[in-house]
Amino acid sequence: MAMARLKLPGKLEHALLAGHPWVYRDHVQRGFRAATGAWVELECERFKGYALWDNEGPIALRVYSRKRVPDEQWLAQRIAEAHELRRARLGSDTNAYRWLFGEGDGVPGLVVDRYADHNVVLTYAPSVSRLLPWLVPALDAVHPARGTVHKRGGELSLLAGEMPGPRVEVLENGVRFRVAIGEGQKSGLFLDQRENRAHIETLAAGKRVLNLFSYTGGFSLYAARGGATSVTSVDVSRGALDDARASFELNGFSLENSEFVAEDVFEYLERAAKQGRRFDLVICDPPSFAKSRDQLRKALRAYERVNRLALKLVESGGLFASASCTSQVSPEAFRAVLGEAAGRAKVRLQMIHEAGHAVDHPVMAGHVEGRYLKYVVSRVLSGA
Repeated sequence: MAMARLKLPGKLEHALLAGHPWVYRDHVQRGFRAATGAWVELECERFKGYALWDNEGPIALRVYSRKRVPDEQWLAQRIAEAHELRRARLGSDTNAYRWLFGEGDGVPGLVVDRYADHNVVLTYAPSVSRLLPWLVPALDAVHPARGTVHKRGGELSLLAGEMPGPRVEVLENGVRFRVAIGEGQKSGLFLDQRENRAHIETLAAGKRVLNLFSYTGGFSLYAARGGATSVTSVDVSRGALDDARASFELNGFSLENSEFVAEDVFEYLERAAKQGRRFDLVICDPPSFAKSRDQLRKALRAYERVNRLALKLVESGGLFASASCTSQVSPEAFRAVLGEAAGRAKVRLQMIHEAGHAVDHPVMAGHVEGRYLKYVVSRVLSGA
């Protein structure tokens, strides 16, 4: 069967030539038909490329190559190149990392996370399943695994080898984590925050630390290793906090000065403020508040509220680390929200550090949506 061809509007040429990997459905001519997972040859002025088609969702086409129709050899090369990038920049004391970051590594919609000797595969569109038969051989040719699993829609299925146990122990910069692969959020750990967690370690000495939306305690563990006098971790998930506590024990960190609070973060913040609690370093890393652009206004309101409430618990002169993983919120918009939250909390924010995601989450220059993580550390000053 001949490959489908599609001519795209000329206004997309600049973005496609710059490396943007997506074509939205409203840019596809009416009447175009193809099966989900079919290769489509694209033409747009000077641009020519090959993409996989999806019949549902706002993104109709994901572009994989400008030179040829991708095949098993093509994917194997992408996998090998991605692994070389990571291992050249991650030390031997880290065995949990993002091996393949979809669009950032030229394979849109496909993510592979490595946890010790297991691979966790995430797919973000039905069409990407077209690549799965090629994936395990490509991975094992570079770095063999005990098992490779596929997580999609909360379900975990075995692609090759053995299923991981209920909990897997991994290393990140020498910090030991107990990870539940396939349960909870993402693939087990928020790997994109690795370098920001290490940054928190450098700030924590002698401080009372509060970690909001702590999940399995990543920032808390680094704060403890950095010499915090106390660490309070707050998350709505009791199971995640159990894993955090277990990771504290794995690392030999004292539980005497560690508090694990299973509570809605907004409710905790209001209660702690009434109790007059104060901390020297507060970390606020909430989940995404928007899944699409039409939810942006709602997300900005949520970010303003949580940051305003959190700022009220920071001791004057203390530090506030705030993050946003919502791609629809730009760095400029996030900084503006922090300023608004500070004003309403009647404090001033002196921003001293900004960062994004870790080195194993590369982003193509032409794909601004790929740079989703914002991480800002500020000194909190009393109102002028």
